[in-house]
Amino acid sequence: MKQDMIVILDLGSTENTVIARAVRALGVYSEIYPHDITAEELKALANVKGIIINGGPNRVVDGVEIDVRPEIYETGIPMIAADHAPAKCGSIVWPKEEDAIREALRPFVFDTCKAEANWNMKNFIADQVELIRRQVGDKKVLLALSGGVDSSVVAALLIKAIGKQLTCVHVNHGLMRKGESESVVEVFRNQLDANLIYVDATERFLGKLDGVADPEQKRKIIGAEFIRVFEEEARKLEGIDFLAQGTIYPDIVESGTKTAKMVKSHHNVGGLPEDMKFGLVEPLRQLFKDEVRACGLELGLPYGMVFRQPFPGPGLGVRCLGAITRERLEAVRESDAILREEFANAGLDKKVWQYFTIVPDFKSVGVKDNARCFEYPVIIRAVNTVDAMTATVEQVEWPLLLKITDRILKEVKNVNRVCYDMSPKPTATIEWE
Repeated sequence: MKQDMIVILDLGSTENTVIARAVRALGVYSEIYPHDITAEELKALANVKGIIINGGPNRVVDGVEIDVRPEIYETGIPMIAADHAPAKCGSIVWPKEEDAIREALRPFVFDTCKAEANWNMKNFIADQVELIRRQVGDKKVLLALSGGVDSSVVAALLIKAIGKQLTCVHVNHGLMRKGESESVVEVFRNQLDANLIYVDATERFLGKLDGVADPEQKRKIIGAEFIRVFEEEARKLEGIDFLAQGTIYPDIVESGTKTAKMVKSHHNVGGLPEDMKFGLVEPLRQLFKDEVRACGLELGLPYGMVFRQPFPGPGLGVRCLGAITRERLEAVRESDAILREEFANAGLDKKVWQYFTIVPDFKSVGVKDNARCFEYPVIIRAVNTVDAMTATVEQVEWPLLLKITDRILKEVKNVNRVCYDMSPKPTATIEWE
């Protein structure tokens, strides 16, 4: 069943994703498009019932105030303008609270646009299964299966759509959390009977990253090398034409739009080689994180897998700050394992959205065994979020922080200091790199 859609045209707003989520919360699908979309491109989209022209502080680009194309106003599709957008149609001023935004949109969405509330995961999955089958046909797909939420949901969706045409590849790039690769193999190969290929490419990745300190360069090296590994695995197989990825909407938004500056590139958005020989299958690219989880539950994935700790594609490579060394990488891995164990013991693994440790590339003076030492600090990060676009800091109880600190200082080599990151997003991002 095709969902009705409300299109959001970006005229420099910083609130596009908030508006898109508010429309979806009403049960109507929404997508964000650039301000210069043509009427022909708009009409090519399925079931567009209304348009929101969303202005904002980034409306001036290169000294010029941008607007939608004049032809958009002649399409006959109901539309409203918001926040500094041109008042050539009905206008609206967004309230501050998300619930209030949703309610302010309700009359436009249902009374003016006559949209039907048919956006739900059951319909989304049915649509994606149809689209995947149409795109892939009888060909084969290779999936980068990290074992995280996004790739796991993609795997389940692809298995539902194309079954044994899917081959999953888990690459251990040496930047995984403690026990992660072993867990992926156990769950997917042994429990879910997936067609899984395991590749240990630790030395290859660490060699490519040797001496590389710039975080963007690290992400791009990791992303490009992932593709090279998949190409090599594909050559060992017959008839692989597509690469599936767990790209989600925040990845797209944060990698930059025509009116928004890039926050950071994502390895599966900005780091792909131009000469890549695969077609891309990205069925989750329009979903927010909470919607991905809802999709996973609808597909029947275990609750524990769907609500598994988020983990970036570059792995510990962006938590071992600066140029990666094996010494600091091991400190990140071991301290992260301690943090996860203690959070689980305290029941925080079910409450806190994301938590991890970071080891920067500088040392501080300390005292160990009654002697001066010069070693690394470990920084703990624990945040809560719904859609990964904003995040608040978890207020961890003091005795638990003290226990975690004590364990890290006693059990992790080359570390003499533990800090807690108190920064929300914004101004900080969730990851440090």
